[in-house]
Amino acid sequence: MNDNKRVRVAITHGDTNGIGYELIFKTFAEPEMLELCTPIVYGSPKVATYHRNALDIEANFTIIKDASEAQDGRLNLLPVFDDEIKVDLGVASEESGIAGLRAVDKALEDYCQGLFDVLVTAPIDNNEHFHFSGQSRYIEDHMESEEQALSVLINDGLRVALATRNLPLRQVAESISKASIINNASALFKSLRRDFRLSCPRIAVLGLNPKAGDNGLLGSEEHEIIMPAIDELVENGIQAFGPYPADTFFGCNNTEYFDGILAMYYEQGLAPFRTLSASHGIIYTAGLPLVRTSAEIPDSLSLAGKGVIDEQPFRHAIYLAIDIFRNRAEYDAPMGNPLPKLYKERRDESDKVRFAIPRKREDRIPNNGENRNTKETH
Repeated sequence: MNDNKRVRVAITHGDTNGIGYELIFKTFAEPEMLELCTPIVYGSPKVATYHRNALDIEANFTIIKDASEAQDGRLNLLPVFDDEIKVDLGVASEESGIAGLRAVDKALEDYCQGLFDVLVTAPIDNNEHFHFSGQSRYIEDHMESEEQALSVLINDGLRVALATRNLPLRQVAESISKASIINNASALFKSLRRDFRLSCPRIAVLGLNPKAGDNGLLGSEEHEIIMPAIDELVENGIQAFGPYPADTFFGCNNTEYFDGILAMYYEQGLAPFRTLSASHGIIYTAGLPLVRTSAEIPDSLSLAGKGVIDEQPFRHAIYLAIDIFRNRAEYDAPMGNPLPKLYKERRDESDKVRFAIPRKREDRIPNNGENRNTKETH
């Protein structure tokens, strides 16, 4: 693939009362962004103009009738509806949420026709006026894919995947099974190799329960479900380690030893992710044919119309989507005619190696990311 070719980036405008257009206009105020990619905004010219005027942002866009008409060097805007939509910045409404999902629907339809390369979504909040399962789940449900989708939180070297959906805490334990852990860890492993070009990724699997005092005993889920799942993952050639109590794992900065982390539930992964990240992160939906990213901005609707949004997470969501798209092409290219494997790799199968965080040695754990077998994203 020609690395100089501009990747066609579809961008949905999100909740029409939200921060989508502020993110988009601020991001593409930098001319370098239009040299990097060709954006196609799925939205509404009327709503876009309202946001531009309300925020007093200098922004130009070109209205197109079809994604195939998108031009390089311009912010292309494809109308997804002609309805008159009332815009009330920062106010939750069913109408504004539905308008956001209509943009996603049109984008998914165009993706099936090969009209763009990657998708970056602006936020749609789940609130009292608009209840839905979240864009990751919505996109997964509306795409035909044999693979299981997996939400991965990314920032500052962290890649935290979630083993269960966003569930009430009382439902988490009953939703965890050996099969689900194996499936999610395997999906994370595949993504780390293909999407991030890590040749031999190491995955930390967190426990469900906190460490039980000085004796170190964990709950029954660790012994009956999580540890057997890790055993099978290792037998399948995946470098999985754990289970680790989440508090000591993150508190002792053990994240640096691993390329990916599998958390058992939403709060277990998200709370430390936000605490340890210097800025808002990125949500990546792994496992789909479509590369989809979004900025992880909590309570985004409450920030709408104030002109205070930092667009950097959104810009980095675009960077990441482009990097993953190119990484996949690079990874898949030799797979069309693979060479036979001429040797068998040797692994240490002992419990001492598998269940202990390795000591910080120069020949095993690089310092400050130096000489790490990875391809970093922007």
